[in-house]
Amino acid sequence: MSEINSEITPEIVASHGLSESEYEEVLSIMGREPNLTELGIFSVMWSEHCSYKSSKKWLKTLPTEAPWVICGPGENAGIIDIGDNDAIIFKMESHNHPSFIEPYQGATTGVGGIMRDVFTMGARPIANLNALRFGRPDHPKTKHLVSGVVAGIAGYGNCMGVPTVGGECEFHASYDGNILVNAMTVGLAPADNIFYSAAAGIGNPVVYVGSKTGRDGIHGATMASTEFSEDSEAKRPTVQVGDPFTEKLLLEACLELMATDAIVGIQDMGAAGLTSSSFEMASKGGVGIEMDLDAVPQREVGMTAYEMMLSESQERMLMVLKPGREDEARAIFEKWELDFAVVGVLTDTKHMVLKHKGNIVADLPIDPLAEASPEYDRPWVETPKSDVISPDDVEPPADIMVALKTLVASPDLASKRWIWEQYDHMVMADTVARPGGDAAIVRVHGTTKAIAATSDCTPRYCFADPVQGGRQVVAEAWRNLTAVGATPMAVTDNMNFGNPERPEIMGQFVGCVQGIGEACTALDFPVVSGNVSLYNETNGTGILPTPTIGGVGLMADVHKRASLAFTDDGADIVVIGETKGHLGQSLYLRDLEGREEGAPPPVDLATERKNGDFVRGLIEAGRITTCHDISGGGLAVALAEMAMAGGIGADVSTPEGSPALHAWLFGEDQGRYIIATNDGDAVLADAAKGGLTAEKIGVTGGQALTVAGAGTISVTDLAEGHQNWLPDYMSAP
Repeated sequence: MSEINSEITPEIVASHGLSESEYEEVLSIMGREPNLTELGIFSVMWSEHCSYKSSKKWLKTLPTEAPWVICGPGENAGIIDIGDNDAIIFKMESHNHPSFIEPYQGATTGVGGIMRDVFTMGARPIANLNALRFGRPDHPKTKHLVSGVVAGIAGYGNCMGVPTVGGECEFHASYDGNILVNAMTVGLAPADNIFYSAAAGIGNPVVYVGSKTGRDGIHGATMASTEFSEDSEAKRPTVQVGDPFTEKLLLEACLELMATDAIVGIQDMGAAGLTSSSFEMASKGGVGIEMDLDAVPQREVGMTAYEMMLSESQERMLMVLKPGREDEARAIFEKWELDFAVVGVLTDTKHMVLKHKGNIVADLPIDPLAEASPEYDRPWVETPKSDVISPDDVEPPADIMVALKTLVASPDLASKRWIWEQYDHMVMADTVARPGGDAAIVRVHGTTKAIAATSDCTPRYCFADPVQGGRQVVAEAWRNLTAVGATPMAVTDNMNFGNPERPEIMGQFVGCVQGIGEACTALDFPVVSGNVSLYNETNGTGILPTPTIGGVGLMADVHKRASLAFTDDGADIVVIGETKGHLGQSLYLRDLEGREEGAPPPVDLATERKNGDFVRGLIEAGRITTCHDISGGGLAVALAEMAMAGGIGADVSTPEGSPALHAWLFGEDQGRYIIATNDGDAVLADAAKGGLTAEKIGVTGGQALTVAGAGTISVTDLAEGHQNWLPDYMSAP
């Protein structure tokens, strides 16, 4: 089929993921029928993955500004100012569909892509995190997917020499046919030397650098914008192939060129490859581009214009240079053994004109593709409210300590050491707190400052009540940063949902965005970057709504930090925050009672703020060095995690007026922390002055966890199941 004069049939339009009304808009913009290359470009630029056409109406409502925000959403990544001419650049993105089809390459290229988003802005990546969701452990594909995804993340991050320092991994039947792989990168850049993507300067050269272009990943963006069916295996060719060693060379070459003043604008080639990078750069700069595709470095013979523009081959960048700086830049990239080619020039036409083999193969107006993509106000319905479950409606366990042991060895709460030990989390020698704590801590090299980072989501809450679930995911990220002593600064989000064309799914998205916005506003925790991944479902069955939040916080002095481990015998154990014993949507209810029901715990944002500021003040004043937020599994699981981390037990009892023992132990009330202190009475007095709820519940010591009225269990016994579940699962035949 000729690319230039092909007849575009309704079947061809449908195969490119465009609706009839969208194609009518294409015809209106073009004033003629597009050729196949032009249709392919519209297809990827207007895909859900690239255009956010179902979500941008709602994303615009999120708070994105603060005095410390240098750049919010709209660039490759968000930027915050941490003082001393240091800027932190960070973002989270998904590679869900590719990782289900081809787990190793899907995860690998997800990690590579998010690192490029960060270093294309002038930052050296200093930390990676990942948030993983898999199906039931007994599903026939789950073990294969876990193995491939973890190996892919490790293979790329380790080869790049960037530590993977944190994340999460959970299992649920809703992800059986559609796993989630969300990757986050945090980078450090000089605040006075940040690079943006807008093209500028008519006549300036457009330069392609990095790997050669192949046929891998063609229509990857379109594939990521549709739900799965039985033929998902047939989509394997749309998964990109990564090479971390080439990306390492690309990183170093880009940073070397960035030390000069030769770059006008730079953009990585991610989803939709050469198409999205060129259109976005030109649109932001209000210019046109004339590109000669014969100059594009190609690794395969006979590539068409369609294939070159839609390829998602990895480890590539597009940049605009100042005139006359081409030889200087070429020398740097060739020194690093990378391709370098001048492929185009900026024009004043505001059109993308593509030439191939002496012919004009595409002539497209830029702004309608980059800016005027469809924006839908999808119909949505509010998620029905669930009943609040009284503790009296939940049976207490026959043996509370057996219940606790079962919970800490459950798939979601079991140690993920098997995963993070495959990652090099200490490379670069600045990792202060390794995976497994409330938040990872990475020192700003050569200083006493540090960055704390975390990834959080509670999908079961978001499914039951999207607004409360959206509030909670932000609040938990804020608590996790606070618990190590960091001041929460900003978040990136990864909005993973099912098919937005179903009103109940769109209602989940709208509710979660509302809750996230409310929490980010109340906690001064703006959204500076993010990603939306929709159509995460198979054969009409969607995932639980999973709006993952990646939070970043700042520690002025890394020596003033807290960990979750009990470290001394005889310390007072104090709970900050009120315990009512909320069991709706709790892990206790789900994993021990087999009931996924009830309203999630409410989130009081004013109380979250007050309690968190109080705890952070204690840490900053050096009054406590042990702190842990209370989340899934409640107070009992938090105590067990603190005991296992330090190898020291505790003797606790319920304060007067507490709810039923099983509700007190396993309820998931929000806004709470456990601290260990040598001066519990003074902490309680200060809390009372501040109008906070705080209760002393026991003391640390010994080798067992004892709860009055519930019994005793050794820390070793708890740790056995907690540490062994995942390695035993992965090694079983």
